[in-house]
Amino acid sequence: MAGTTWPDLARKVEDLGYATLTVSDHLDDQLAPTPALMAAADATTTLRVGSLTYSNDYRHPVVLAKEAATIDVLSDGRFELGLGAGWMATDYDRAGIGLDRPGKRIERLEEALGIITALWSDQPCTFQGRHYTVRDLDGTPKPVQKPRPPLLVGGGGRRLLNLAGRWADIIGLNLGLGAGHFDERAGPSATDQATLEKLGWIRQAAGERFDQIELHVRVHLGSIGDDRAALTETLAPRLGLTAAEAHESPHVLVGPVGDVIEQCQARRERYGISYVGLGVEALDAFAPVVAALAGR
Repeated sequence: MAGTTWPDLARKVEDLGYATLTVSDHLDDQLAPTPALMAAADATTTLRVGSLTYSNDYRHPVVLAKEAATIDVLSDGRFELGLGAGWMATDYDRAGIGLDRPGKRIERLEEALGIITALWSDQPCTFQGRHYTVRDLDGTPKPVQKPRPPLLVGGGGRRLLNLAGRWADIIGLNLGLGAGHFDERAGPSATDQATLEKLGWIRQAAGERFDQIELHVRVHLGSIGDDRAALTETLAPRLGLTAAEAHESPHVLVGPVGDVIEQCQARRERYGISYVGLGVEALDAFAPVVAALAGR
């Protein structure tokens, strides 16, 4: 997306009634998330902006805490911080960044979350971990939102979702991307039963705070059209799913507008999902769905 069209896109997202505009954090052909989020916030008045998600391995948490708080201040409290452990192998390979085993990246992510939230508090941060050291640093500026901007952490595996259950305000029920690539191998983690299993892991880790968590899902196969069955049959192989699996997957949202509205409502009832993410290519087609469900 060319930088000159980005503010127009942000205004269109707001005008169509979408709640939040998010930016990912990859090293391919896309805008860098921090300036893009600030530009989107500056071009709008009510639209929330968020990272989906910053890769923890690409920047130090002290730096990210300051950048995130600055966006929150300058947007008058419209920022959501999504932070992940990193997963896309091509990013690491091309940049010469070491791709550590998942457990180490997740351990590092949890330390980063502790540092960021401490720097956003009213007290100086001192932290000594296996990966980071911070000494008596008072993070500034302080965010506008209290007690903090919402933290979004997503995952497709048990260890990362356990971490999300302990830390996040918004949890993404993601596909399993342990292979480091997005392809049909993600299919088994996109099914109805896999989603219910993820919810069980989150509930166990979150304990009493589970009911305060907002659940998020990214729709990877979304299309508005008259024939849901035919659309599902066509799109299902892209995620390595059968048509029957795709029909029930929360990552697939296809059919006529009325049918898609019913799917969103049914998934909220079944899983508790209230935050649904779509690709920019679906912006116009799904606007009637947004209009019908806004505020429900």
